[in-house]
Amino acid sequence: MPASVGSMTRHVHAFRDDALGDLDAVALVDAIRTGKVSRAELVDAAISRTQTVNPVLNGLAHETFERARAQAAAPGSGYFDGVPTFIKDNVDVEGMPTMQGTDAWEPRPQPGHGDFARFFLASGLIPLGKTQLSEFGFSASAEHPRLGAVRNPWDTDYTAGASSSGSGAFVAAGVVPIAHANDGGGSIRIPAACNGLVGLKPSRGRLPLDKMSRQMPVRIVNDGVLTRSVRDTAAFYREAERIWRDRRLLPIGAVTGPGTQRLRVAVVTQSVNRQSSPSIRARTLQTAELVERLGHHVDLLDHNPIPRYFVDDFLLYWSLLAMTLVRTGQRTFGPSFDRSRLDNLTLGLDRHASRNLHRMPIAITRLGRLRRVTARFYQNYDVLLTPTLADETPQIGHLDPTADYEQIIDRLVDWVAFTPLQNATGEPAISLPLARSESGMPVGMMFGAPIGHERRLLELAYELEAAQPFPRIQAGTAL
Repeated sequence: MPASVGSMTRHVHAFRDDALGDLDAVALVDAIRTGKVSRAELVDAAISRTQTVNPVLNGLAHETFERARAQAAAPGSGYFDGVPTFIKDNVDVEGMPTMQGTDAWEPRPQPGHGDFARFFLASGLIPLGKTQLSEFGFSASAEHPRLGAVRNPWDTDYTAGASSSGSGAFVAAGVVPIAHANDGGGSIRIPAACNGLVGLKPSRGRLPLDKMSRQMPVRIVNDGVLTRSVRDTAAFYREAERIWRDRRLLPIGAVTGPGTQRLRVAVVTQSVNRQSSPSIRARTLQTAELVERLGHHVDLLDHNPIPRYFVDDFLLYWSLLAMTLVRTGQRTFGPSFDRSRLDNLTLGLDRHASRNLHRMPIAITRLGRLRRVTARFYQNYDVLLTPTLADETPQIGHLDPTADYEQIIDRLVDWVAFTPLQNATGEPAISLPLARSESGMPVGMMFGAPIGHERRLLELAYELEAAQPFPRIQAGTAL
């Protein structure tokens, strides 16, 4: 029976003795190839697990279970052929609607794959459908007033993070071992931190982007995956590089374990606009001690090298994206688009942009130049360690999108104080579940590196995972 408080199930996972077991994606590939399990058995197990936990977690935006079963019954291709997954509901997949975490227009099936979905599915992963996100991905918590909140499987009183909330909740709960996520301000790394997962935001250009993301003045969005193990993330990027590669970036290759190079690591607990909370700062310093014990050189910096205007510039640019979507809604999403159904955060961002359009050119220019600052920083250091988030995971309601805009944005900027930097610079960063809060919730630690150096981050991640194994949600009582 599930652990519960009153009538609310608080600790939810789907791990059980079925075809999926507690295996990661790489182990499932081996199980398929050796005949221990079939592709159909894995898909059926993942569907059953989805049906078990989704009534509580609310991570499912659209299901295609019968389509997945049909795909599993036919021969496929790609390294991950037969491994079940989900795709976040802000990329186009043929035959599925793309609702962007809102209900502001009528769903309609897409006529074809977007560029990212075409690439992602070439890996052999079998999608069971799409996962929920915050409206347009603007908030770090998915709590839509009509679609409901996506809840954290470690404790359903808490948010699963966002915007890749449904993917994070389902991977953490054991529904699938790997799921699509994307990151325009932290949306891979935030749900990784909240749900105890590995979340790598890759370098700009590492993976193909859909048209809308490619056309941004500053291309802050990157696609990727959420996983429970470093080797699954490493295997995904190895296979991704075999399917498509941007030759302007250093190759990642096959990363199968820790590196031998000892790194120069800078530790920063102060974001541009605030110091992290005392508990988060303490856990970051504990992680720094672990890194140092492993033989790396660690320096604790007493300041953040990023200019203070960065926060205002990034928020203004974020608001421009909202204004564009709101003002072009009917042209982009069809005649059924109804802006009155948008949440207060989206509408507040739209207002913020319209009132500050005169500041937009300088904001975009400064965001584009920010990598000059980090390039100087990385002349002295190989890796930057910060907390992923400035405070512990909040409960559902803290980022309620029906609240006053000023309250929402103040709380959002305060919590998501570290992740937007790499979206502006295009550099890679990985969140690892290396800490726990006093209440037992996962706490993410983030490692950044110069553009193109995902291999360095993955090698360090392997080393840290071996030295301090990641927490397992299976230790608790399950549905």
